[in-house]
Amino acid sequence: MTAHLRRREDGALELRVNGVFVMDDVETSSERVLAEVVLDAGAREVLVGGLGLGHTLRALLDGGATGVLVAEIEPEIVTWMRTGRIRGRELLDDPRTEIVVGDVRDVVEAQPPARWDAICLDVDNGPDFLVHEHNADIYSDDFLGACRTALRPDGALAIWSMNRPAGLLDALRERFDRVDEHPVPVRLQDRPETYWVLLAR
Repeated sequence: MTAHLRRREDGALELRVNGVFVMDDVETSSERVLAEVVLDAGAREVLVGGLGLGHTLRALLDGGATGVLVAEIEPEIVTWMRTGRIRGRELLDDPRTEIVVGDVRDVVEAQPPARWDAICLDVDNGPDFLVHEHNADIYSDDFLGACRTALRPDGALAIWSMNRPAGLLDALRERFDRVDEHPVPVRLQDRPETYWVLLAR
């Protein structure tokens, strides 16, 4: 995959991967909701799939997380944040943060059982709008099972999606006792949209 940053005419910093819009630094509410739902569920040690522009990581640290492991597959994104091209160097310097450059699937599968209070996944635009085709595996039953194994008994899995993914909701309900849907109204470059955060416990 290939990540690119660009400064839009409206002044926003935009992140694209494989030519696909992923996020910008104007509308960040849904990335923060991804963190807030697991914090509200009591999570303090959290594994995050996707660093992006750092909004989920910032919300976790600001909200009282005691340890955050971030898996980011694009090394350029980590470098841009360390060098200041993306705001957030202090997030990487925070002693509670650990960054691993690698595929979140490999990172989750390498975790000991019952290691994390929560896992937050924001590596795509959702299962119906993949940044890269191989990311479909992230929403597979096998990987959801690996997440469940890495979570503590009362743990939570939160997933960001551009739409309401009915198939993923059904898969989560097969694996978890409770699945909540959090619609997040947003404005995307002056267009009203609704993003979704799914919380499985």
